Amino acid sequence: MKKLLKLIILVIGAYIFLYVNNNWIVITEHIFESQKVPKSFDGFRITQVSDLHDAVFGDRQEKLIEKVRATNPDVIFITGDLIDSNRYDLEQSLDAVRAFVQIADVYYVIGNHEVAINQIDEIYGELKKLGVIILPNITSTIERNGEILNIIGIEDPLNGHETQFMLDVARSNEKESTLQILLAHRPEYFETYVTNDIDMVFSGHAHGGQVRIPFVGGLIAPGQGFLPTYTAGSYIEDDTTMFVSRGLGNSGVPFRIFNLPEIVVVELRTAK
Repeated sequence: MKKLLKLIILVIGAYIFLYVNNNWIVITEHIFESQKVPKSFDGFRITQVSDLHDAVFGDRQEKLIEKVRATNPDVIFITGDLIDSNRYDLEQSLDAVRAFVQIADVYYVIGNHEVAINQIDEIYGELKKLGVIILPNITSTIERNGEILNIIGIEDPLNGHETQFMLDVARSNEKESTLQILLAHRPEYFETYVTNDIDMVFSGHAHGGQVRIPFVGGLIAPGQGFLPTYTAGSYIEDDTTMFVSRGLGNSGVPFRIFNLPEIVVVELRTAK
């Protein structure tokens, strides 16, 4: 009887542990301070949502929506894998996006799963109907008091183009700006972003390493293998800072371990 009780307690404990690890959304905040931040954008808040993978957080995504609203964003970046190629349900993810566009302007780049499901045109079309700003290898701008930020977006290389080529195409229409912000799904191309003098990069894809080993980091990530370098947090090289989101959902591997779903917030500060 005692053994059975212990087994029941173990099973319940494991269920609670896995549930929390895969459903408890956390908000991670960063400050990006630089003389390159225009004065009009001092205090500008960027909220990043990445790798939803058709995951569900509450009825019609209400828990995710409330978390994003609580970050008080000036802009929302969605950095790919909004859907999952293994269980494609665009409508489920659109529930969240419909609310996001009521909170702030939303910018979007695709990830590898949008390419893999071969439904890019449908996804772009539905997002455009909602007013989402799509960045398929182009540059958009945000303007305040005559000062601008360049928002560069590139598609996932699984779509058939090298990252450098997509960056060249995307930047062909950029305007003069002191700060260049790149939305790119894959963090493993960090050196390319550095070489191109990008100031800020927002990426996802690595899912935080899926399983995070305390005091070590992520266990495995696509494109990086075991003990990957770029899985979560910020990375700085030369004048480039890359923010990598652990993302929200899962694909293939059904569970996160020591790796809570994450929304990333970056506040811009003008260096004095």
